[in-house]
Amino acid sequence: VLSTPASVAEILIGKLLPYFALGMLATLGATALAVFVFGVPLRGSLAALLLLSATFMVPALGQGLLISSVTRNQFLAAQIALFSGFLPAFMLSGFLYEIDAMPAPIRAITWAIPARYFVSSLKTVFLAGDIWAVFVPNLLAMGAIGVLFFLLAKRATRKNLE
Repeated sequence: VLSTPASVAEILIGKLLPYFALGMLATLGATALAVFVFGVPLRGSLAALLLLSATFMVPALGQGLLISSVTRNQFLAAQIALFSGFLPAFMLSGFLYEIDAMPAPIRAITWAIPARYFVSSLKTVFLAGDIWAVFVPNLLAMGAIGVLFFLLAKRATRKNLE
């Protein structure tokens, strides 16, 4: 890494692309399973679903890049990812518990969780169809959080032996 002419941004993109491709394939697989095996109707378009999924992967992968940039070993990175990514996304996204039923301080925290916007968009695309009035604010929020994570990851990534 030290001898490569690649910039920090190029290194981060190189680390990101394989996981992005795997995430998109997983989205297609999960959608096929939901529609063809479990009979869940997809009332929106597949293109909208893929756009929403791709946009959601930006903050998710950006958070992973940031964690990998600031941690020294894989075990610590996995623990931080679990407590800062997976658990909040699962508990505070509206997937498991309705956000409106949460106490006000917890509801305020959910605005910083990208999965909140993705779950809302998934419910819309599967149950109601392509309603861009719901999608656009969610896409913008996920994109903004993703840009923040990427900027922080770029700043924290160093090409040195530390």
